[in-house]
Amino acid sequence: MLASLQSTPGVRWDEVRVFLALYRERSLAEAGAALGLDASTVSRRLAALEESLAARLFDRTRDGLVPTEGAELLLPAAEEMAAAHARFLDDASGLEREAEGTVRLSVPPGLAEAFVAPALVRLRAKYPRLHVELDASLRFSDLTRREADIAIRTRRPEVGDLVSVKVGERRWTPMIAKSRASKLAPAKSWKAFGWIGWADDMQSFPPARWLERHVPRSAVVLSTSSIAAQSSAVEAGLGVALLPPVYARHARVAPLRTAASLGSSVDELPTSETWLVGHRALRSVPRVAAAWSFLVDEFKRFEAPGHSAR
Repeated sequence: MLASLQSTPGVRWDEVRVFLALYRERSLAEAGAALGLDASTVSRRLAALEESLAARLFDRTRDGLVPTEGAELLLPAAEEMAAAHARFLDDASGLEREAEGTVRLSVPPGLAEAFVAPALVRLRAKYPRLHVELDASLRFSDLTRREADIAIRTRRPEVGDLVSVKVGERRWTPMIAKSRASKLAPAKSWKAFGWIGWADDMQSFPPARWLERHVPRSAVVLSTSSIAAQSSAVEAGLGVALLPPVYARHARVAPLRTAASLGSSVDELPTSETWLVGHRALRSVPRVAAAWSFLVDEFKRFEAPGHSAR
């Protein structure tokens, strides 16, 4: 019955509401009071409904309205529509309207440590009802399977129903302990230094490939996939590592000065892009939209010359 009433051309929910009010009140005036309408409007609505159905629904008598057999037939479907409408409103009341709840971020370890974690204090101040789950592992979260709400990636995704925005670009730079940088003459050979490189699981990473081409294995004194460990080792004076320039702003490291003889290999230093990526279906959800806008603004601050992430 519900399907037949819903598929009747020209019948809208407002007209079904009028029908139900008339059936329950048996009076134009009382149905109008229940609906917040005047009796003449209710009368016109009833006439329009009967015309669209090509059937008389109520007999008009001195004692009020008397439902016809057709009205009795339609009543169960109309009540089902009313129940469905009530459920719809109840469910709609539960929709997220404010930035609250859990946001899951998937961020490469280096950016998680140097950028995202320090920025969370500002996110918390702006959106105190947000809770962040931060995955700072090297594991690749599948956004199409909703394993994360927002991811920070080094490449723009080309598949999946995803949205993305480029928020940064940086060139990896040979870094040395700040205490040593000013004391050294410009480097003429990469093998003159101990190097901190990447573990086997990161050998396809552009900085790891650059090291493979230009630094002999004998010069590598530490291999680790943790960029935080690399930065700490450089600070302690263990050797040189390729790090993003922003590390020189908050760590005790500085760019290694190089001589003109290293020009060609310096020109080949890798560049990384940073992309903010999310699933299209979640982009406008308030908690995700709030975190997305916040991260875009934070990256502008983070990439600005002279800015310290902390």
